[in-house]
Amino acid sequence: MTILVVGGTGKTGLKLARLLRAANIPLLITSRSGTAPESLPAVKFDWYDPSTFAAPFEKDPNIDKVYFIGPSGTVDIMPLVKPFIDLAHEKGVKKWVILSSAQSYRGGPWIGTVHQYVHDKGVVNVALRSSWFHENFTFQFIESIKKRDEIISNAEDGRIPFIAAQDIAQVAFDALTTNDYDYAEPFVVGPELFTYDDVAALLSDVLGRKITHRHVPVEEVAAFWQGYGVTEGFAAGLAGMEKGIANGAEEKAFIAEGGRTVKYVGKLKLRDYLEKNKDIWVPA
Repeated sequence: MTILVVGGTGKTGLKLARLLRAANIPLLITSRSGTAPESLPAVKFDWYDPSTFAAPFEKDPNIDKVYFIGPSGTVDIMPLVKPFIDLAHEKGVKKWVILSSAQSYRGGPWIGTVHQYVHDKGVVNVALRSSWFHENFTFQFIESIKKRDEIISNAEDGRIPFIAAQDIAQVAFDALTTNDYDYAEPFVVGPELFTYDDVAALLSDVLGRKITHRHVPVEEVAAFWQGYGVTEGFAAGLAGMEKGIANGAEEKAFIAEGGRTVKYVGKLKLRDYLEKNKDIWVPA
């Protein structure tokens, strides 16, 4: 049987694909181009083009598990993903592992609607409720650090257990290949908590120049995200999640324990990531 990795050339998908290949587990990657690096098997797929939805199952009828990364840039994703989920169900997919966020939950807004819809299908499902990525600093903040020596947020003094994409790939692999997380919504967090002020201090030490965290209103954060081409609603949602950080939502995921709580704590540390990638933030 085959695991379909939707978004298999992204931050977590490609790392997951490498783990699956190393374990000799059949896999198929989706990408908008229909190609993938490292000679990994791939098929053309685009959330905004429903005519591509059948292509994975035509290429490999043995797909029975899906690693799901939803479309980016919009909040109202169910109209986009529902036809694919329905088709996959018809084709015999028996397990879904959904990349979600620590502030999302089954039945909630945004990706939470996908948690609920897949769960209601009666198939095995896992929603990985991930905290914010290490990789945000080499994407979201790359220009502000490189050109203005600053990070901006409306997270105030909220603490975040930043997680490495490699750690997310590992727990996704575990969820797809074992029963350990079946029907759960595990928090996926890094091993340490940081405020953005803490991260600015780390960057200052690593880069040898002063990096600051500039506290800004929610409207400025939303405008910052719109600069990346996302919709107004999506940008507002991301800014709202930063406000959730200020209110302790991400820290709660880190300290959660007991009862029905399921949690995966990654091994990779933020400082090591910053050290490894420090040349990215060298001014031109």
